[in-house]
Amino acid sequence: MLIGDVVRHSGVSARMLRHYDALGLVRPTGRTAGGYREYSAEDVRRIFHVESLRSLGLSLKQIGRALQDPAFTPSALVGDLIRWTEDRLERERELLERLRAVDASAPTGWQDVLRIVELMQGLDSASAARRRQAVLAQPEGVPVPVELLAGAVLAESDPNVAGALRWALARSGGDGVAALAAGVHSPDVGVRRRAVRAIAEMADAPGATAVLADALGDPDPTVRRYAALALGRRGVTGAVPTLVGMVVEGCNDVEAAEVLGALSRDPGRVDRITTALADELAAPTADSATRLRLTQALVELPGTAAQEILRQLARDGDNAVALVASAFAGVVDERSPEDRDDEDA
Repeated sequence: MLIGDVVRHSGVSARMLRHYDALGLVRPTGRTAGGYREYSAEDVRRIFHVESLRSLGLSLKQIGRALQDPAFTPSALVGDLIRWTEDRLERERELLERLRAVDASAPTGWQDVLRIVELMQGLDSASAARRRQAVLAQPEGVPVPVELLAGAVLAESDPNVAGALRWALARSGGDGVAALAAGVHSPDVGVRRRAVRAIAEMADAPGATAVLADALGDPDPTVRRYAALALGRRGVTGAVPTLVGMVVEGCNDVEAAEVLGALSRDPGRVDRITTALADELAAPTADSATRLRLTQALVELPGTAAQEILRQLARDGDNAVALVASAFAGVVDERSPEDRDDEDA
């Protein structure tokens, strides 16, 4: 079979066949009287073997070893090829994300492109200080892709950089909640915490309340606490059990008590919150420290029911609880008439 016939049957170009010949990969078995290359059926099979191995990413040098060295085993090489391919795909994925981020910024000129690229390079820095500076150095009023900021928020572990990123995302004007939504359901608890905390800081954004309400059912207590504090500030009653639990557990208990106090300004909620705190006070598992926190939370609540509980606690068998309750009962009694009128309204 002459070289032209091989080209037609194999799809390999004449130039490549000559290159294979020069490298010793596939040498034609014979020559015609006119000196033209003549390939046997075995030569053609070898061409197909070369092309098959090339399709796996092997270099021509590696293919030569594979076909000529009987001791050459494929397992190690195939394993290396898998790792090289995975690395290449990761680089391609990163490049695709960069291109999408640039496109999302709707650049009007190459200066806009360079600015986004500079931000991405800054966010990729190993230095937390440089990452933070890259965020804070963005010019006022110049749009930054929300997806880029959201991705950085979900990945950032340094608290100072994370705070700067949440600030930038909140003022970006884009749909940060939607950009963070994937992180809320991540199997990585760290990602979920970062996502919910960021959404909590822009709780007025469309869709934030629904996402945070869903996060109240998260298996991680930290995620639930972030959600409950944000929802409580928005007047969502569903946050009450988690907020009461925070007081019981002593996790952000002062903040939780303040939010419960604000929620209880609504006459429709005050009895429920007061009862929830009173039930925890009476629980047999409540130790002295827990009862002290619950007592302190009661002073945040308006209404006569909370005052009466404090007066009762002033005679509690636990001296520490009795002392704190007595002091708080006095504070409640000294509230201005206007405050009492507001509480009873």
